[in-house]
Amino acid sequence: MTDFADMIKADTGQPAHPIHLVEAKALDTWLASRPEQRRALLAAQKFRAKPNETAILPGERDGDWMVVAGVADKAALGPWCLARLAETLPEGRYRLAEGSPGAAMLGWMLGQHRFDRYRREDVPVGPRQLLTSDVARIDPAVDLARAVALVRDLVNTPAADMGPAELEAATEAVAKPFGATVEVTRGDALAHGYPMIHAVGRAADRHFAPRLIELNWGDPAAPRIAIVGKGISFDSGGLDIKPSSGMRLMKKDMGGAAHALALAQLIMAARLPVRLHLLIPAAENAISGNAFRPGDVLRSRKGLTVEIGNTDAEGRLVLGDALARAGEEKPELIVDFATLTGAARVAVGPDLPALFANDDRLAADMAQAGTDVDDPTWRLPLWEGYADMLKSDIADINNAGEGGFAGAITAALFLQRFVPEETPWLHLDTFAWRPSTKPGRPKGGEALGLRAAFKLLQQRYQPAK
Repeated sequence: MTDFADMIKADTGQPAHPIHLVEAKALDTWLASRPEQRRALLAAQKFRAKPNETAILPGERDGDWMVVAGVADKAALGPWCLARLAETLPEGRYRLAEGSPGAAMLGWMLGQHRFDRYRREDVPVGPRQLLTSDVARIDPAVDLARAVALVRDLVNTPAADMGPAELEAATEAVAKPFGATVEVTRGDALAHGYPMIHAVGRAADRHFAPRLIELNWGDPAAPRIAIVGKGISFDSGGLDIKPSSGMRLMKKDMGGAAHALALAQLIMAARLPVRLHLLIPAAENAISGNAFRPGDVLRSRKGLTVEIGNTDAEGRLVLGDALARAGEEKPELIVDFATLTGAARVAVGPDLPALFANDDRLAADMAQAGTDVDDPTWRLPLWEGYADMLKSDIADINNAGEGGFAGAITAALFLQRFVPEETPWLHLDTFAWRPSTKPGRPKGGEALGLRAAFKLLQQRYQPAK
């Protein structure tokens, strides 16, 4: 397990290699104050101070050396501007020659995180330690890195090792340090109280039996919030089976649950004054003789009947029952995360979670929070004009719209039917995956929308200091 707490330390004057951050537009001025030898060495290394460019220069004494790194904006360091350094510098201790790393502490730590459960490093590399005088920001930055790493590790784990039972174990592990309680409804016990979760997961092998995992934490008198995460540990598509190319990444279909669990961990670590209710409907959408079928009609926890237009639209079914359960406790806010639709990826690509909200102010606050922490989202409309696409001839609603239009919107409209009308609600249709590597952000499982949601909750509930 990555020890993030060993990567950022308080600066008490320890020996450390200095890191000089330089903007391309200021390079000539910076070079003018340097000795000729160092200017020549930088020229030999073709250093132009572009973002993520790095050069090494010797110090005054044997064994001394310094780092020169290009950044886009020295005055406002983003989360990822030091990530490349953390990935490539030798083991050792470092400090910025000027200023504090601030938000860049996150990238420094995550640049050193690796998902190594299934491989062994040939040569273990010790931590690159960054010193900072901004001591108050260290623990929150470490908590944030741990939460992002939790999402990545859960999503990267293959479905054989990350089924509903393992999601339950992960929830227990997160709950224990904070004294949170966990209740689980499993297997056939779901049939009456949570019939859609049961229907989606009943075809799976016994070890992968479906369940609703609920975590509760905080003062019962505090404002109640509900966090819900889709936990489909693997999605074959059911009887409307996916092609092999569509199944390749379906281990990540529990990415919503990973985000929800990580957000719960952040809330508890920060001791936000809320009454937290975390709900993870966990199931594998498998195929067997008792799999639910296209054309079946399911009765939901809320009482709505749902005709199954497509068994591959299963995520909204398990979320429907979980959202109904969340609403019964009358929270003042519900937030759900789900790897719900390919249509959202077509609309906004892999980096931007599609954001839906039934409250304009809430949506604006969420968008601003994402901008503030460089974790952007993009709002799509809950366009009621498309509700007719979900009409059924024999039930209250169909789980899949016809015609292939507005898939992310119709999925969100389906979920909205299970949220109390008076309850503010955010739905994030997130990809939970990074298709290509960037500094501090390797290809694979990724937290997209997590930091934005936590920032929103901090702004709403964190006591003023």
